[in-house]
Amino acid sequence: MVGTQDPKHEHSEPVLYSFGSGDELSNALADYVIKVQNEAIERRNMFTVATSGGSLPKLLAKSLVHRSDKAVRWDKWQVFFADERIVPLNDAESNFDLCNKELFSKVPELQRSQIHTIDESLLNDPEELSDQYEKQLADAFAGKDSVRNPVFDLILLGMGPDGHTASLFPDHPLLGEHGRWVAPIYDSPKPPLRRITLTYPVLNHAHHVVFVLTGEGKQDALTRVLEEPENHLPASRVRPFLPGDVLFFADDLASKKTQYQRAKFNL
Repeated sequence: MVGTQDPKHEHSEPVLYSFGSGDELSNALADYVIKVQNEAIERRNMFTVATSGGSLPKLLAKSLVHRSDKAVRWDKWQVFFADERIVPLNDAESNFDLCNKELFSKVPELQRSQIHTIDESLLNDPEELSDQYEKQLADAFAGKDSVRNPVFDLILLGMGPDGHTASLFPDHPLLGEHGRWVAPIYDSPKPPLRRITLTYPVLNHAHHVVFVLTGEGKQDALTRVLEEPENHLPASRVRPFLPGDVLFFADDLASKKTQYQRAKFNL
């Protein structure tokens, strides 16, 4: 399973949406997720999404759970992780554990079989664990674009103050990985040291990628990513091939410093 960057393809330019409050951001994000979900179900009766941890699960849960309009088709979701820490699934460091507490456990319609996690029996073998997670991707996307790259309907990402996203860190050799869909990392600058992460061939073949950013700690990184595209920060390299797109959903505090043009959020 080999994914390669194709220099002949054109990449999307970022779109920035900025919101006055966390509630506004959460509501807009939910509306967007539902829109993408509906388009995906219309295409092939399934919605494939990859998510990170951090503040994302809580923001998602706020406006997706306990809706009265039944707009979320949980039964059609297939959930993966943009990155995961190589720890037991019930460990406080696990992205699954965080997402489960904040979101999955509140949605009885979402079956455990729809949530694709790392194999706990392989925690001592990161290479094999990465290969096994890649196989889960291949199985989920079989019959579509899996010969070349999995094509997610939506990938939800955060971004650190250093510009890292998923477990792709500044100046790390993994930034040059274009052969694997899922790669292990043994020396993460942030604990825990050992993780797996989706690579650029997966991130940049998605239909839609959304960065979700809140707080003043993200101001400098967001400014650099949007205004200095050649800065080589990991998040700057997430530029899906057209017709895919990359969107930034930020609160006004996170976007305060950037002069990048804000788009009007209108579905």
